[in-house]
Amino acid sequence: MYLLAFVGACVLVAMVPGVSTAIILRQTIRSGRGSGLAATLGNETGVLLWGLAAAFGLTALLLASQVAYDLTRVVGAVVLVVMGAQVLWQARRPALQAEEGPEPPVAGGWRRSYLMGLGTCAANPKAAVFALSFLPQFVPAGQNVPLTLVALALIWVIVDTVWYSLVIWAVARAKAFLGRPAVRRRLEQISGVVLIGLGARLVMDTR
Repeated sequence: MYLLAFVGACVLVAMVPGVSTAIILRQTIRSGRGSGLAATLGNETGVLLWGLAAAFGLTALLLASQVAYDLTRVVGAVVLVVMGAQVLWQARRPALQAEEGPEPPVAGGWRRSYLMGLGTCAANPKAAVFALSFLPQFVPAGQNVPLTLVALALIWVIVDTVWYSLVIWAVARAKAFLGRPAVRRRLEQISGVVLIGLGARLVMDTR
């Protein structure tokens, strides 16, 4: 019962659009399924790290220290704003719209996508707050808490990965429309604004 409720909650959480969704969609549209999956794996690595941190009490230490929390928050905001600015700059390049096709799925491109996904999730202290408040609710009474939290974090990652894989598949199917220069440029602009907006919100946020 606990497990079914947890899986259902994970599905609902995954379906809520956020910065991770924006990054994964952008990489899929720009460079294909490989880059989208790489960004997904990076994001899920960050999710797993926050889940493990919650299991071993590290997020509690982060939240207990105002200085550590604020430092993580500011670093995360800077990462998001820089990424957003880069996206907006790339959207303004005429060559990107008129001449460039999808970026070749080379190893370097996948590595950049992975690091984008990882950096977006790992630099977000709100993910730590969510992991600390979300996972413990589904630990049955009498169970080994750290071990159960680790298992729940892994399930969370699996559900997330399945959902984003479906999103990537759907986007790839619609690539003929989404890959048009005008549509692609508009999506780039939206992604950039979303990233900058989330970064600004994060830096102004207080606990």
